[in-house]
Amino acid sequence: MKRTLFLVLTFVMVLCMASVAMAADLIGIAMPTQSSARWISDGGTMKDLLLAEGYDVDLQFGEDIIENQVAQIENMITKGAKVLVIAAIDGESLTSILEKAKEAGVAVISYDRLIKNTDAVSYYATFDNFLVGVQQAQTIVDGLGLPDAEGPFNIELFAGSPDDTNAYYFFDGAMSILQPYIDEGKMVVKSGQTAFDQVATLRWDGATAQARMDNIITAHYADGGLDAILSPYDGISIGVLASVKNVGYGSADMPMPIISGQDAELPSVKSILAGEQYSTIFKDTRTLAARAVEMVNAVLGGEEPTINNTTTYDNGVFIVPSYLEEPVPIDATNAVQVLVEDSGYYTMEQLGL
Repeated sequence: MKRTLFLVLTFVMVLCMASVAMAADLIGIAMPTQSSARWISDGGTMKDLLLAEGYDVDLQFGEDIIENQVAQIENMITKGAKVLVIAAIDGESLTSILEKAKEAGVAVISYDRLIKNTDAVSYYATFDNFLVGVQQAQTIVDGLGLPDAEGPFNIELFAGSPDDTNAYYFFDGAMSILQPYIDEGKMVVKSGQTAFDQVATLRWDGATAQARMDNIITAHYADGGLDAILSPYDGISIGVLASVKNVGYGSADMPMPIISGQDAELPSVKSILAGEQYSTIFKDTRTLAARAVEMVNAVLGGEEPTINNTTTYDNGVFIVPSYLEEPVPIDATNAVQVLVEDSGYYTMEQLGL
């Protein structure tokens, strides 16, 4: 009887030890919010890919509340996460919690938003953010027919959230194209608001952008004459689009301004096809999610992941080794080709076609 009990207990212990030995590594994914379709897509795609690789995954959304994201990351560290993939709400708010991650031996991959002021970040997976801004501005130049058109054209500028490092790269890229036209007087910003701090949109909020656009129209465009709007993100584009439509733009007497965007979110793509928003920038989040998963595999395998940029992304402590994916500008002429036929990112039914 004792021998049988001993054998049973031994067998149970062996099973438990085997279970522990076979336990999958935990990967923590911290996304900023579910209010933007792209972050839901990024997080979900990454989770599915990691699960397929045999990892356990803890996916959390901070809902644009910094304290939420800090608490979520701390919980991931406590639960024993081996790698954290973080799209920061505020790129400068995670220094203390990531010091804890470093002390615990947790690798950190900064995802699409550069995490600042820490050496705890191992790698950065993103798109070429300066190029995104260049492409946004170029769609405005093309839409207005510059440089051949006589002008002058009236333009208003919007930028992203000042707590997101990407917002600065987008704006700088765009202004590298637009500023020469502003300097020569071919483009005019009637509001006079041209500095990043004047045109930034906290949390990329469309309602905030719409309210600012309302004020600008009231003060400077009561009789029309607004030709273009630099918008860095589709959610902002939808906000400013609502503002201009409310005062009659989109009619024969007041043509719709050229409005840029980013992320190829479904409402904006439909708006582009309907002749309202002019353009967006397609960033295939599936590609970026796969890149982050490749980085996770490399880190846990003791290898160096593939990197294509070691000069651009200085986080205030060091230049973070990065991989930059390529963005694609979209307008009515290529939306179906790129988003449906080439990539399968959307279906014709989703576009209402």
